[in-house]
Amino acid sequence: MNDDAKDAPSGKSAGRYGKMRIVFLDRSTIGPSVNVSKPTFDHDWVEYDRTAPDEVIGRLEGADIAVSNKVPIRRDVIEALPKLKMICIPATGHDAFDIDACRERGIVVSNVRGYAANTVPEHTFALILALRRSLVGFRQDVINGEWQKAAQFCFFNHPIRDLVGSTLGIFGEGVLGQGVARLARAFGMEPHFAAHKGVEGLGPLYTPFDQVIEESDVLTMHAPLMPSTRNMISDREFGMMKKKPLIINASRGGLVDEAALVRALDAGRISGIGFDVLTSEPPLPDNPLLSVLDRPNVIVTPHTAWASDEAMQTLWDQVVDHLENFQRGEPSNRVA
Repeated sequence: MNDDAKDAPSGKSAGRYGKMRIVFLDRSTIGPSVNVSKPTFDHDWVEYDRTAPDEVIGRLEGADIAVSNKVPIRRDVIEALPKLKMICIPATGHDAFDIDACRERGIVVSNVRGYAANTVPEHTFALILALRRSLVGFRQDVINGEWQKAAQFCFFNHPIRDLVGSTLGIFGEGVLGQGVARLARAFGMEPHFAAHKGVEGLGPLYTPFDQVIEESDVLTMHAPLMPSTRNMISDREFGMMKKKPLIINASRGGLVDEAALVRALDAGRISGIGFDVLTSEPPLPDNPLLSVLDRPNVIVTPHTAWASDEAMQTLWDQVVDHLENFQRGEPSNRVA
């Protein structure tokens, strides 16, 4: 596909809104394996592979519904689109959208939830296992001919650690955090959900924030990005870590201070980094993590933890359900 608009055939029944115009701003953020089905009600469908910020208003002019994964829709856009009635987000996070402005205008905003209950925990453990067993380093050694030159059947260039008996600190106790905890128990790890930073009295599910920082062998992020969670792991926290943990983030860039993260790696305060998300995506040239990508204890993947074929199809099926429900006057998964 290219960036020109694609029109699809209309569906069937017109509902309470009559025939609606639906514009999908960033189709390329959904993998090519996904069957991007359309709602059954009467509509015109237009989709674009990508949409630049200065193209949003023009492309949404006359639209009743916007479908946008990561293309921002802010107050100025909303004020310029008097016909807009709904925004459907094919993701859980909604920080790219001005929720307050939507509420003021009565625009329904729906997101998708729970679709990544398997894919993100599995990706998280792929990172943990690869780093605990130094798979990246050993693979590169074989490519470089080190095994071929070895005088015995194996060699020990990198550390290898079991997971059983280790402590996993989890930041975020939702569906994804719970899924990670289940896998952790299967590997014989002891999972602890960190209390929210600076908050006490959350109940027996939680372990104090500082205790999790101090005692964990692996720390993994599964929290939303909000003012209260931005850079919640930074120099102070790295200085408290007693067990040189792995730091894993398959949630949101910005939860961990990336400059402080690299400083901690250089200082030997942590054992490794497994990140699927960064503060800017794709990363800007000055992102500190780009300077350590060639190290055997660093793995950065391009925001793909969520993107198994199965998860993406579940996600899209939810999008269509939300469109159908909105047309019937029964909006679902509302965030506004």
